[in-house]
Amino acid sequence: MSVRQRKGTDKWCHDYFDGNGKRHQMLYRTKKEAKEAEAKIRMELKGNTHVPDIDSITVKEAGGLWMEACADLERSTRDQYQGHLDNHIYPNIGKTKLNKIGVPFVYDFLAKLRKQGLSEPMVRAVRVSLGALLSNAQKQGRVIFNAVKEMGRDSKPKDGRHKKRLKVGVDIPTTDEVKRIIAFAEEGRPRVFLRVAALTGMRSSELRGLIWDAINLTKGEIEVAQRADAYGVMGSPKSSSGKRTIPIGQKSVAELREWKLACTSRVFVFPSIAGKKKGGVMNHSNIIKDWWHPAQMSAGVTIDTGKVDAEGKPILAPKYSGLHALRHYFASYCINAKEDGGLGLAPKLVQERLGHSSIVMTLDVYGHLFPKGDASAELAAAEAALF
Repeated sequence: MSVRQRKGTDKWCHDYFDGNGKRHQMLYRTKKEAKEAEAKIRMELKGNTHVPDIDSITVKEAGGLWMEACADLERSTRDQYQGHLDNHIYPNIGKTKLNKIGVPFVYDFLAKLRKQGLSEPMVRAVRVSLGALLSNAQKQGRVIFNAVKEMGRDSKPKDGRHKKRLKVGVDIPTTDEVKRIIAFAEEGRPRVFLRVAALTGMRSSELRGLIWDAINLTKGEIEVAQRADAYGVMGSPKSSSGKRTIPIGQKSVAELREWKLACTSRVFVFPSIAGKKKGGVMNHSNIIKDWWHPAQMSAGVTIDTGKVDAEGKPILAPKYSGLHALRHYFASYCINAKEDGGLGLAPKLVQERLGHSSIVMTLDVYGHLFPKGDASAELAAAEAALF
């Protein structure tokens, strides 16, 4: 490597050979910039992480390659990724070369997104998409270093102490809240839907794609074998573990028998009854807007938004925004001891009922809800045996 002033100009030149023995010549405005670049490239070559500017592609070009690799994913997933690219990644860093993206660069990018008003969940989602983009570029030999992945290694708590735990009454509805919500739900489809959701833990997409042929009212079982995406297109569950059989109680069986007689569809259990999709798959947003939120408001399961209306009265909102709260409730119902009104199931059974891909996922999300084996009575008995 060498740094010298280019003859006949005020530019400074930096010559070097890359890892493949190819010579590169870079121009800089000042000697200081050339020296800094020389030091950086020297370190990259030593760590085998250097990609010359001429061989690197931009974030926007890498984004196009990533979306091509995502061609087999669900349409809703691809649209979500494309939204991250078009709305947040391309406008801010689309012209940046991949070899310029280091950990500090990513931190600055995420900070910029927060200043632009993005919520923390959206910032995390965009970060994941950027990491997937870089990972795909790595596989294609377009970049060596994935700064997002490296940043995740540096920032991830080693003992998980900063991970947010789901709380009953905050993230997980209480049994009393679920009873009230179902009681105040509109009779028919809304009430049956919410009851089945609470007592099976099925995902919204699985409930929307549920067909009558998947329900065995004689055995009291629901076979989960498909789901409906955001566009109403039917497909397989999220993973192979998502295909499962969930037992249902006699009261649920009786209610489903009654609903089957009134249901307008012989195919879908909870069909759309209006518009172009009549008889087809319900929209997720309509379930939230027309069933889930109104039932909470009627049942008084609300939170104070901190705002007031024209009359000065507090404006209330549904306590639980998404339907996933009922899936959380079902998980806690499976885990809770029988004397506390639950099923007292072992972790492996809870995993199977929820359709998680691994027991690790179940324990990561709900492990803190399982009864501890160090209750005071058991400790007292152990002490008595020892002393």
